[in-house]
Amino acid sequence: FDPIIENYAYANPKLCPVNVHWHLGAEHRSEGQYDENGKGPHPYDKHGSDRDEFEDDNVDPYPDGNLGAPIMRRSLAGGAKIRQGVLCHHYDAEDPMYTTPYDWQYCKDMEVGQTYEVHWPHSAAGACDTVFQYQYPFYDGVFCRDGIISFGAKPAFNAHRTVGVQGQVFTIVNSEDPMYQNDHLMDHAWMDESHWTDVAKYVGSTTGTSRDNVVCSMYSPITWQVDRKCHKVSAASFDLMCKEMLAVKAMGGDDMYPDTYPHGAREVVNDTWTESNVYRRD
Repeated sequence: FDPIIENYAYANPKLCPVNVHWHLGAEHRSEGQYDENGKGPHPYDKHGSDRDEFEDDNVDPYPDGNLGAPIMRRSLAGGAKIRQGVLCHHYDAEDPMYTTPYDWQYCKDMEVGQTYEVHWPHSAAGACDTVFQYQYPFYDGVFCRDGIISFGAKPAFNAHRTVGVQGQVFTIVNSEDPMYQNDHLMDHAWMDESHWTDVAKYVGSTTGTSRDNVVCSMYSPITWQVDRKCHKVSAASFDLMCKEMLAVKAMGGDDMYPDTYPHGAREVVNDTWTESNVYRRD
């Protein structure tokens, strides 16, 4: 199976973003950019942190039909710790922009100086250009419309052409410098002359801590497009993204609140299971 090479917005069929969420640390590995030798407030070799999370994406944050404030993650996860992935190399404990706390208004359990890998799942079966385009969990958005995505023989298997994810890794900084500001992070990966310039495109599967090198995802192969570079982004930009996510419900759409927290990171895929095909650009 070949991945989607072009921008998802211009693919045939067209894919639209149906969710945005992020993981503590990076799930992918790009040597010298985000790897086992990276730095952050919590060393990579400690994998965990003092945060808990939903153990599984399918856990209902609103049990018993309670549509008020969701039960906190600690009670749902039974004390399970969130797993930290590999880290970027930007962090400097002597530089205030990596250590000065930010007053988060919308995102939860976030930390300045920390590495996060952001995922934008895209789908040809999303409710594109409607109030229901963005969904939690993201599978609801991916499979929103019937008869488009096939994991079987009839119609012919097409998941690698109809489901894709954009991935981009960031270190959060507390800075008002314009070079770290992006007001459109909810829409798609950061793309300009210095972002999204070195992108790996391959077929893979869905991620998360419920998958590892023994337990595979049932949703594969799908297309992945991942920025090989680690970038700095302001805490304010990230918080604005969370504000826009929460606004989806206010506009009559789905409740994105459970994705305003970082999720745990899957362990880096063993070389045995990695994609070996190389796609050259013309």
